[in-house]
Amino acid sequence: MAFTAKDVQTLREMTGVGMMDCKKALAETDGDMDKAVEVLREKGMAAAAKKASRIAAEGVCYAAVCEECGAGAIVECNSETDFVAKNEQFAAFVRTVADTVLKKDPADLEALQNCDAGDGQTIGEALSGLVLKIGENMRVRRFARFAEPVNAAYVHMGGKIAVLVHMDVAESLRGNPAVTELGRDVAMQIAAMRPLWVDENDADADTVAKEREILTAQVKQDESNAKKPEAVVEKIVEGRVRKYLADVCLLMQSYVKGDKITVGQHVAQVAKELGGGIKVTRFERFEKGEGLEKRVDDLAAEVAKMVQ
Repeated sequence: MAFTAKDVQTLREMTGVGMMDCKKALAETDGDMDKAVEVLREKGMAAAAKKASRIAAEGVCYAAVCEECGAGAIVECNSETDFVAKNEQFAAFVRTVADTVLKKDPADLEALQNCDAGDGQTIGEALSGLVLKIGENMRVRRFARFAEPVNAAYVHMGGKIAVLVHMDVAESLRGNPAVTELGRDVAMQIAAMRPLWVDENDADADTVAKEREILTAQVKQDESNAKKPEAVVEKIVEGRVRKYLADVCLLMQSYVKGDKITVGQHVAQVAKELGGGIKVTRFERFEKGEGLEKRVDDLAAEVAKMVQ
């Protein structure tokens, strides 16, 4: 009995099990959907699927740079509890995910799930096995990869925050310890100050326009500005827009390790001292669980369950 890609998708939706495991189960059962579900349950994967509905907002963010090719990778893997996030097996899995991103350069999360993780398993299979072994829902949430050198990675507070920075660096400066130090310092700046963009040229026009609209309303509502000419009001608004950009654009931010200079000025200063070009071009900053619903334990409810 043949089966189609749609059948694989249907089985995945029914069980929550990864695409490749669903495909193998259908192949093993000649396309019989009911038997395929039984096969997955017998292998314990259905148990992993049940856990998939539970909130996983803890975990680890991790970034690394390949010593051989210079590519950089950043990943976030989630678990249900901080306790499991500190488990060495989970930490090893996170490092495997990052290493796989570096070596295989997957196009998306689904492609990553199907990448070889070693020991004859895919990343998806290794994750399912870890879920069953530890007993918590886990997932690979997101990743990014910068192919060309020079990249710098920084991990803060054991994986609460991870940063990956890419810099265009003159060939003569690649491998220079001062450039390595600069990359780490910039990554630490990003971790601490949460910039949204590299500079104002990268800023999202719609976001800046909305901010200008809000600031204009604030200035006009201030009674002290009521009698000021429109040109003056516009100048006040523009000044506040510039301040906003200075807060959210990396190269315009005050350098946290410097004295009254911006990050952009510090980068330019290091480049001048070393006698070559250095330009920060992009970055990724992952913070554990950002944007995710957090599990809230209801103690009263738990006690009620125990006495029923």
